[in-house]
Amino acid sequence: MSEVSLDEAQKAILRDAVLAAGRVILDVRDGGGDHTIKGDGSPVTEADTRAEVILLEALRRAAPDITVVAEEAAEAGNIPKARRMFFLVDPLDGTKEFIRGGTDFTVNIGLICDGKPIYGIIYAPARGRFYEGGVGKGAWVADIDCRQSEFFDGTPKTPINTRTPDAQNLMAVASHSHRAQETNDWLDAHNVKDTVSAGSSIKFCVVAEGQADFYPRHWPTMEWDTAAGHAILAAAGGRVERLDGTAFLYGKYEQERPYLNPGFIAFGGE
Repeated sequence: MSEVSLDEAQKAILRDAVLAAGRVILDVRDGGGDHTIKGDGSPVTEADTRAEVILLEALRRAAPDITVVAEEAAEAGNIPKARRMFFLVDPLDGTKEFIRGGTDFTVNIGLICDGKPIYGIIYAPARGRFYEGGVGKGAWVADIDCRQSEFFDGTPKTPINTRTPDAQNLMAVASHSHRAQETNDWLDAHNVKDTVSAGSSIKFCVVAEGQADFYPRHWPTMEWDTAAGHAILAAAGGRVERLDGTAFLYGKYEQERPYLNPGFIAFGGE
């Protein structure tokens, strides 16, 4: 592996693992699996835990020397300190959407270097949409059914890019389940004409694909919620900033709740 990237063999391991996690998630959904509530009030299902096992095993094979911070392991008390390079893993982002039978739930892997996301994968198994991006190397999307394709080989990839905003027709993407009044106020203050609703990390992908100009978020998130989407958006020409306009960085271990994010604004093109 180079200093700030993964090679193609490593990426292939992660792509196939994400598809495998997607299959498990859909199998659990079809089986009607129940959920429990974690200490922070958020739900967790068998799909979360089984998918995370698959992803962690793949990361150990692909990049055994890189620290992994994964949501369910962290919730169980296994919270490693971030190093210069580390992975952030959310095995099932959008668990509430998953539980209620929607399609906006995703599998996420993000790679961080020096506090910045440099590579990400997001897969929405119910939609069959696979996103990947590397900063400086571009971003792309592919349609792939994880139940029909065990491996990623041969799937056509379509490059994606953010769009140039039209000041008279600005559009934002907002959350299904976490829409703060501060977000509505921000939309009004920035003359946003329309919004599209989406769940999970798909919101970053909507901006990365040029279907919206902003994704404002005033509700707390965790670093594993945003790392993969941030990387894909950056690879597609966008950026993410804190609400005060400063850099939105990762590796926030030395704080009361490790890896808790502040609010942010995700931007498309300039």
